[in-house]
Amino acid sequence: MTFSHSVYLFGAAITFSAGCFALSTEKIEHSNVEATMHIKTIVLGSGCFWGAEKRYEALEGVIDAESGYADGHGFKATYNNITDKSRRFDENNYAEVVQVMYNDNVISSKALLQHYFESHDPTKLNRQGNDIGTQYRSIILTTTKEQAQLAEQVKAEYQPLLTKAGYGQIKTDIKPLEGFVSAEEYHQNYLQKNPNGYCPDHATGVVFNKSKKTDIDNNFLLTGKQIVVLDSREYCPYCEKFKKTVANDYKGSIPLTFRHADELNGLTIKSATWATPTILFLENGKEVYAHQGYATSAEFYKALGAFKLGDSDAYEVAFHERTDRPYCKEYKEFKNTPDGVFVDKLSGEPLFDTRDRFNSGTGWLSFKHPVKNSVTEHKDTSWGMTRIELKSKSTGIHLGHLFKGEGPRGTDRYCINATVLEFIPRNKS
Repeated sequence: MTFSHSVYLFGAAITFSAGCFALSTEKIEHSNVEATMHIKTIVLGSGCFWGAEKRYEALEGVIDAESGYADGHGFKATYNNITDKSRRFDENNYAEVVQVMYNDNVISSKALLQHYFESHDPTKLNRQGNDIGTQYRSIILTTTKEQAQLAEQVKAEYQPLLTKAGYGQIKTDIKPLEGFVSAEEYHQNYLQKNPNGYCPDHATGVVFNKSKKTDIDNNFLLTGKQIVVLDSREYCPYCEKFKKTVANDYKGSIPLTFRHADELNGLTIKSATWATPTILFLENGKEVYAHQGYATSAEFYKALGAFKLGDSDAYEVAFHERTDRPYCKEYKEFKNTPDGVFVDKLSGEPLFDTRDRFNSGTGWLSFKHPVKNSVTEHKDTSWGMTRIELKSKSTGIHLGHLFKGEGPRGTDRYCINATVLEFIPRNKS
């Protein structure tokens, strides 16, 4: 994470470069105002540096965050060296850390340290979640006496809050910074470079804010099938990506709810809850199964299909390109519905309108055309035939086939399997 950027503050040219700054003697003409610098640096270790780096960069007042290694000696600090099994419990091992440059006139040192403690579990020794080893230790490396005093103060203030919440003693070391080694380039902005994954969230949920926490009501999650997505309190690019590509457009009949890891009261969860996003599929408040990390639209709907449809004809049609039996139960239910819309059984997206339905006499639902931009067409050469397969654009599930010119007065016939549809009356759509 290397950058070089010059700005002028109070007449002085300041050049930022590679995690440090230099104040030049160059002055802007007619300016004799002395500048007070508020740029400070601190090095923080709270487990794996990938998610921590991104979270610090998202804070207002943070100028730069850089992943690296510190507080070790006796060997060259590289990722391969510090993660070697032989050094897993080596007290001389380097810690994975993030060097944070910040403007303490925007974000105070105390506020930054409070964020640090809240963002991980400082009561764990050489561990955060499934990451175990001395390189994952909780550590604060200060660059000024003021930072050191504040770190001890914030640590002391946080301990009774943790104790009250049932946690043990804080294991965080606080030391003066003796040296920082920048991590390899592929570690810098790692979450941005690797768009399919999860953000490790090891926060305890214990915060410094004294305002009374509102109890989360999960009673409605205890009945029927539910989807719960574990979100992060800090910035998590994978969470935002899942919302943008999947959740924001989801209209399915199984409710989807976002929760933080400490808001699962009353639910029976088997999976680890430190990775965000994690998608939990619940039935009557109990986890059936889960997907840890970012899920593409295809992955999400494949999992949802198994959860909602189970071992059924609808699942076989949707994901194995099977075909409904002619005049099946669902066809009989749907062939004469009142005015309304047929939607994708998983996403809830509108696919076909009753105003375009007609009776083809084939035993399958038939339509003149779909809702605009709701289906995709694909070449199908199965069963020794060449046909046009139809899939739902939102989920990719198999819907049926398009037969050109086989509709009323030479129009097209969209032959659709009823088992993968749900019906919504017009006044409710």
